[in-house]
Amino acid sequence: MCTVRGVTSTHDVSRHLDQELVEAERRQPFVSFTDPLRARRNFRRAVSLSRALRGPSPGEGNTKVEDTEFTAPGDGRKISVRIYTPVATAPLGTQEKQPLPVLLYMHGGAFVAGDLDTEHDRCLRFCRDAGCAVVSIDYRRPPEHPFPAPLEDCYSVLCRVAEVAESRGWDGRRIAVGGSSAGGNLAAGLALMARDRSGPRIALQLLLYPALDDRLTSESFRRFPRASGWDVEDSPLMWRHYLGDTPAAPVYAAPARCDDFHGVAPAYVLVAEVDALRDEGIDYACRMMRDGVPVELHCFAKAFHGFDLAVPQAALTRHALADQAAALKAAFGRPSRPAPARTGG
Repeated sequence: MCTVRGVTSTHDVSRHLDQELVEAERRQPFVSFTDPLRARRNFRRAVSLSRALRGPSPGEGNTKVEDTEFTAPGDGRKISVRIYTPVATAPLGTQEKQPLPVLLYMHGGAFVAGDLDTEHDRCLRFCRDAGCAVVSIDYRRPPEHPFPAPLEDCYSVLCRVAEVAESRGWDGRRIAVGGSSAGGNLAAGLALMARDRSGPRIALQLLLYPALDDRLTSESFRRFPRASGWDVEDSPLMWRHYLGDTPAAPVYAAPARCDDFHGVAPAYVLVAEVDALRDEGIDYACRMMRDGVPVELHCFAKAFHGFDLAVPQAALTRHALADQAAALKAAFGRPSRPAPARTGG
């Protein structure tokens, strides 16, 4: 499914938005990324506002949530993660326990902001609706830790998840990676890195309005300079923070610079119509398809960047989240092997 409707004005974008998004668009707190510390505070405030609009988190009652750490290979660095596990509702002993597929999730926040709480509700929903474990990664953030630190954290967690899968009751051959905005960049970079390093096989890359191209030259970038959810003036700042002293962006940092997608994991790509990042997401999806990668591309008409986080109660959000969960379920398919029987008291 791919639906795109034209927008003719770069000024009053609210008249092009879904009616349920308009009021929320006007209430969105301003988050500038000039000062990363202030951006982190304001970003948390925006997340709190969204949570207040939504109410109780979906899936809280039937999901186990565990904050823990994984150890990175080599230097032994600790990486904080939050693990979501569905709680079985069937009576004990009535069905064979199957290994759970796993989604590695990277939060958004222009690389510099966001934390494990940013997309807590989305992770709860994926756990419940896709029937999978979710490992949300608290990767290191720039400017204190520029590229490649955030991506290397994510790759370390990917490898660790594959290693401990059997002991945790996970299916190491059904691992997906996903993220929104900057997190979508990390998920795309992770898929490229896993291919090139012959790392764990990835079943799906779930890319939600991803930031992929540091060159900032797309038509939508010029067309929507003040669209809600993202101000294009922050884009050069975001990339400067992320790239640090890197002289030229490598493909793992800016996946849109990749020119060979053969062998990359299948993808689900979601973009929003009224979003400066729209066209780079569409172009990325099309170029993956040209190299034979199975891709499902969704462009949500009348939506802005991050709409499904900012307006959780909207019908468009419910539609988008249901699509994302369905894509995960389809990619995971059937269990690749039964879980080992557990005995003892």
